[in-house]
Amino acid sequence: MQETIIVAGVAVAAIVIGIFIGKSIFVKNTKQAIEDAENQAKKLIEDANAIAETNKEKKILEAKEHFLKLKSDHEKEAFQRNQKAIELEGRVKQQQQSANDKLASIQKQTQENDRLKETLKKQLEVVNLKRSELEKHQEEHIKRLEKVASLSAEVAKAELMEMVKDEVRAKAMTHVKDIMEEAKLNASKEAKKIIIQTIQRTAAEQTIENAITVFNLESDEIKGQIIGREGRNIRALEAATGVDLIIDDTPEAIVLSCFDPLRREIARLSLQRLVQDGRMHPARIEEVVEKTKKQLEEQIMEIGERTIIELGIHGLHKDLVRMVGKMRFRSSYGQNLLMHSKETANLCGIMAAELGLGQKVIKLAKRAGLLHDIGKVPDEETELSHALLGAKLAEKCGEHESIVNAIGAHHDEMEMTYIISPIVQACDAISGARPGARREMMQSYLQRIKDLENLATAYNGVEKAYAIQAGRELRVIVEAEKVSDADSDRLSFEIADKIQKEMQFPGQIKVTVIRELRSVSIAR
Repeated sequence: MQETIIVAGVAVAAIVIGIFIGKSIFVKNTKQAIEDAENQAKKLIEDANAIAETNKEKKILEAKEHFLKLKSDHEKEAFQRNQKAIELEGRVKQQQQSANDKLASIQKQTQENDRLKETLKKQLEVVNLKRSELEKHQEEHIKRLEKVASLSAEVAKAELMEMVKDEVRAKAMTHVKDIMEEAKLNASKEAKKIIIQTIQRTAAEQTIENAITVFNLESDEIKGQIIGREGRNIRALEAATGVDLIIDDTPEAIVLSCFDPLRREIARLSLQRLVQDGRMHPARIEEVVEKTKKQLEEQIMEIGERTIIELGIHGLHKDLVRMVGKMRFRSSYGQNLLMHSKETANLCGIMAAELGLGQKVIKLAKRAGLLHDIGKVPDEETELSHALLGAKLAEKCGEHESIVNAIGAHHDEMEMTYIISPIVQACDAISGARPGARREMMQSYLQRIKDLENLATAYNGVEKAYAIQAGRELRVIVEAEKVSDADSDRLSFEIADKIQKEMQFPGQIKVTVIRELRSVSIAR
């Protein structure tokens, strides 16, 4: 027991001694670490002071350099200002010297004018004196004449005036008559000269539109494919385009017959694509025709833009550009409308130049010449004449007042208020009246065909109407939802009866009403 106590006492003593020794070591190490930290802090402070001193000197040098630069710029600017001030002062002195010289010259001239006034005054007094003496002598002379002639001066003067008036009047009338005759002769010669020179300077294309288009084939085997089983393909193509396809014994050719060149072009392009593609059935035909119509609209815009670029016309409204392109597929008395309008535009520009008008008027005349027949290609039919309709369309599209007046007055349906109006009228007549330009019979035929189609489309339920076989057959396509089979019979009879009563035509016209009902379902 006593040993245990001794061991415990020794252990406690050892622990106490260990703690004391550890504490001494810890204190020593801590003191050493504090000394090292203080030394390191002193070193960092010294380094920071050295860096700060270096930066301070650097900033001071930069500030001195900036100050010297600013000082140099200021001195340079001040020197330039002084130079400008010296130059300005020199110019002011020079102008002052010039003004002094001019003033001296004016004073000298004023003195000379004063001397000249005095001289003129003296001469005027002498003239007045001479005039008084002359009047006195004249009065004495008149009195002597009155005494000799037994007439007063007033009566003699009146008789003399009457004699002179009669003689001068007779001579004047003769002279005026000669001048008027000469003016009429010269005006007629000049007008003919201007028109002849204008026509000679225009190279006109000879373009006559026909009512048929020949479509060439690679072989006659394709004709059977175009006709289709029981003729369904050719019927679908004729119904979609409104063009009559004539397939006869002519080798490797099909005739497309229609009075409307736009429809013939749609049929030609559609047929060309169908032949190249090889797939030909009613659904495909309708799809190709619709695509062709859309692409032809783009082609119309392209034709219009190419035309205005060719004529040097700028800033034309896009609707007017489209109408210019549509002229390519219209004719006037057999004359292609676009060719006629281009020819009229060139004639207007040349005639305005020959008359010596300004460049602005020449451009307006050419622009009016191109647009004068846009009323013939409207998007919607109206009762207005093509001249008034064209003027209305041009005004709507923001054209100049002179162009609107020239379009509306080129057939004397409006009063001419601008100089280009008679120019456009004359050039339109020149273009249409030249030999071979137009065919009167063709235009009357086309108008009859167009009236035939319009008569049919006026009925309710009619979707489309196409005159084919040179106007000997009218095919009327109706909407199946609105017109029944019984109504189709009645409609064909009514249209035929109305044609017989209201229109004049050779031979007979066959009216065919087509009603097609399609039922479409989609399996998903």
